[in-house]
Amino acid sequence: MKRFDPRIIIGLLLLAGGGLGLAQALGYLENASSYFWGGAFLLGGLAFLSLLFGGNWWAAIPGFTLSALGVLILLPESLDEIGGAVFLGGIALSFWYVYVTDRANRWWAIIPGGVLTALALLILASTYFEEYSGMIVLGGIGLTFFIVYLTSPVERWWALIPGGVLATLAGVTVAAERFGEFQTAGFFFLGLAMTFLLVALLARMSWAYWPALILGIMGALGLASLMDVANYVWAIALIVIGGFMIVRVFARRA
Repeated sequence: MKRFDPRIIIGLLLLAGGGLGLAQALGYLENASSYFWGGAFLLGGLAFLSLLFGGNWWAAIPGFTLSALGVLILLPESLDEIGGAVFLGGIALSFWYVYVTDRANRWWAIIPGGVLTALALLILASTYFEEYSGMIVLGGIGLTFFIVYLTSPVERWWALIPGGVLATLAGVTVAAERFGEFQTAGFFFLGLAMTFLLVALLARMSWAYWPALILGIMGALGLASLMDVANYVWAIALIVIGGFMIVRVFARRA
């Protein structure tokens, strides 16, 4: 059986390009170059995707990327606003394919896949839901790390920390528009406290209780200002801490 000669594809592309150029010159077609390059990238992407049937998982990355680029070029002007989302979403799809086809060994593909998906959603959000664009991209990337944690809770407990921090920042972007700086800081510290509490409970890391406690107190003080009792809370907290330190000193001497 004869091997496929790539010159056939090159020849077909040249014929298609010449035909499109002639049609544009005769006034039958506009933007012939866009159709040519869009179709060329799309065919190149499909050629790489065809290699997936032979078990070449790496071909998904150039395959989906080139296909997405081809679709981006061929998009009508009315959809230009979402073109970036289409392109990034196509690349993200390649990494999700890489992960799904071998979840045990290629878990790393979740991170670029999730980040690119969040960026694609950011473009859509900035077009239709600009107010929540920051929350969507930060929350999406945070969700990515939570998915990484779920793939192997024992080995990848560390993913809880970036996941929790990013999810907290996503909430802060909304809180910053509705509350003052001090109250927003309270939400931020409480979110961090919950993050370390999850590390302590789910990953059984006892050291995480301490940052969870300290950050929880700072967050509670920030939220207390919403009820105009922050001054009382600060005073009581100082009294309790000071009294505790004195009792510990006398207890050691006894």
